[in-house]
Amino acid sequence: MSASTAVLAILFSLLLGAMIPGPSFVIVARNAIGISRADGLATALGMGVGGIFFGGVALAGLYTLLVAVEWLYVALKVAGGVYLIYVASKIWRGATQPMQMPARDDAPALAGSARKSFWLGLSTQLSNPKTAIWYGSIFAALLPQHPPLWCYFVLPPMVFIIETGWYTIVALGFFSRRPREMYLRARKWIDRIAASVIAMLGLRLVLAAGKTGL
Repeated sequence: MSASTAVLAILFSLLLGAMIPGPSFVIVARNAIGISRADGLATALGMGVGGIFFGGVALAGLYTLLVAVEWLYVALKVAGGVYLIYVASKIWRGATQPMQMPARDDAPALAGSARKSFWLGLSTQLSNPKTAIWYGSIFAALLPQHPPLWCYFVLPPMVFIIETGWYTIVALGFFSRRPREMYLRARKWIDRIAASVIAMLGLRLVLAAGKTGL
């Protein structure tokens, strides 16, 4: 896998991960519904900054380890692939479970400002261990063992765009009733499509882990 292909695969995988409803998704939606559109957007910005942190740590830390211990590269590929398959199975099983979101009129009164919403988004992102594991697995599984220098300059801002962009869509969508209702109706199929893609990616990584030159 070339470096450019690996970067595209990493970004696509991170987008899929961001799209799966979790704490970050709910926080952005609740702020957009319960406070204001500006607070929802500020929360999305906090999520993007948190993504830069995780991406930078995964990029720098994993590269150092993989250079020092070559066998760890294969081990992390296998572990990352297995984890992705596990995540896919959980997403598939949970696709039929209803996701309860508060209506605008019964949302709790959340006092705050855009600045507080930004820090809430950032702290939610950084305090979620599943996000750290997800980033670590994706970067370990897909990043070339010796990535070219340009990867270090391209990946962090692209991660920011992916995270902030998706949660901006969430904030704008959940601020309006009709897009929110349309998403919730289609969530079952959205989750199952995402689960299938993630599972195929994980299986490919496990099967290809023993090969060289990936």
